[in-house]
Amino acid sequence: MTEASIDIARVQPVARLGGLRRPALRLATVLVTLGLWQFLAANDVVLWLHFDTVPSPTEVLDAWIDRLGTSGYYLDIGQSLIRIGTGFVLATAIGVPLGIALGRSSLAGDTLGTLTELARPIPAIALVPIAILVFPSDEAGMVFITCVAALFPIVVSTRHAVRALPTIWEESVLTMGGTRRDVVLRVVLPGIMPGVFGGLSVGIGVAWICLISAEMISGRLGIGYQTWQSYTVVDYPGVFVGMFTIAALGALTSGAIEFIGRRVTGWLPRGEKQS
Repeated sequence: MTEASIDIARVQPVARLGGLRRPALRLATVLVTLGLWQFLAANDVVLWLHFDTVPSPTEVLDAWIDRLGTSGYYLDIGQSLIRIGTGFVLATAIGVPLGIALGRSSLAGDTLGTLTELARPIPAIALVPIAILVFPSDEAGMVFITCVAALFPIVVSTRHAVRALPTIWEESVLTMGGTRRDVVLRVVLPGIMPGVFGGLSVGIGVAWICLISAEMISGRLGIGYQTWQSYTVVDYPGVFVGMFTIAALGALTSGAIEFIGRRVTGWLPRGEKQS
């Protein structure tokens, strides 16, 4: 056995232990937090915060297990996923081309860009009254709010990604006889993918926030509506079940976008990929 192979054999167990350290630390953090929460709630501790009114993790877990046995729970999840999926797909279909146009065309920047910058500071949830008045159904209104919430992060990230592309790339394609279409397909679209997926990741998070708020205000089904209903009937464990369900759904959708982004940008050096 050579000296190099001996060194490799020594390094591998150390690397394996180092790879397990981060998951172990994350798990320990969660367990310590749950343990502290259990202690404060079970002993009705009242400091600055009133833990005597907060359900313990075991009570929340019992309520969650009960909820898992009902069809309504899955119906609410499905309804929220349909709304978030529809609104997010629409926002992506509109936001990416719009961001490219704003990044490449001064005319688009002076017209559509002006309207975008005027509308962007308005919180999507503030559009709930407008959605109720304009759209024929609550479902269409909530999809609209979800779409608007995700739209602006996607547009802004795409626009910045387009403007950050080196001009020499476009000039090289044109010099070699390429057309503007070739520039868009072979330079712009591949080059902006990390920025686009960054905007998609932010957009899905904002979309969830606004969708849950809209469901609480005007929904008939959905996780947000069910969470608010639990609060109105003083079912505090049910409120926490709704909160944790929202967190799980948000993590799954964000993780799916990041997974797709890593696959799409797999050709990039590690430091340039979307994290």
